[in-house]
Amino acid sequence: MNNTKVMRNDLRRARCYAFTAICLCVAMEMPALSATDARSVMDAVYQQDNSRDMTLRANLDIFSADGQGQKKKFVLKRIGGLGDSKTLLRFTDPAEIKGVTLLSVVRKGATDQQWLYTPAIQRVRSIAPRERSEPFASSDFTYEDIAERVLDDFTYKMLNDGEVIQGHKTYKIAATPVSADKSQYKFIYFWVGQDVPVILAAEMYDQSGKKIKEFHASGLKKANGMWGARHLEMNSLLQNTRTVLTIDDAQFNTGLDEKLFTPEALASSGEDTHKKPAKNNH
Repeated sequence: MNNTKVMRNDLRRARCYAFTAICLCVAMEMPALSATDARSVMDAVYQQDNSRDMTLRANLDIFSADGQGQKKKFVLKRIGGLGDSKTLLRFTDPAEIKGVTLLSVVRKGATDQQWLYTPAIQRVRSIAPRERSEPFASSDFTYEDIAERVLDDFTYKMLNDGEVIQGHKTYKIAATPVSADKSQYKFIYFWVGQDVPVILAAEMYDQSGKKIKEFHASGLKKANGMWGARHLEMNSLLQNTRTVLTIDDAQFNTGLDEKLFTPEALASSGEDTHKKPAKNNH
């Protein structure tokens, strides 16, 4: 199988941001914290972003079980807000996936839509919203892990508010999918900073209740009035592999042109893609 086909199949499953997605209170004298409180904490994480558009430059460092690493670079552009957005993810390195561009369109109350442009074959193809558990670009992040989180797909329960991570007191929240088709996981534990609305850590459990992944965020930074992590690490416990996603640069409200966020415009969505019009296969 040639590199183009391998890359196309790999990115086709990826579907892409992000980041980027948990029984008792720690003190018996504390009042019980309701599900509404837990949901409010999660709302605060995602609703702090009120930017009109965003551009990220980032690296994926992917490490195998024997410690061998590979680096992939991409640019992510987004217009709109949580639950109503369009996102372009374009790989810039290495050469075999340079120019591959993924368009994701999210609309409230509608199924996500996605298209993949592959410059080597000059084609735009529609991608069905499936296989959310597949790896993103052969990394330890799946599409679900990095996609825009739909908060209504889960119910939330506050477990405790006393654990400290990286010097930040946290809320530990359990997130359970409202139905099995909403997530590859049976449940997720999130640790959210009380002083900064950022997910600092998470644990993911499979359908048998076994912990299969651990997530850690660091390098907190506030930009455009929004707190976020610049260093995200996902560990796959069964495979003993890990992936580090590092955000090198983030810009907001630069006036991105909405005309770029269409299937027809994918072939010319970045400086490194071919200029020849692409065939659009739905």
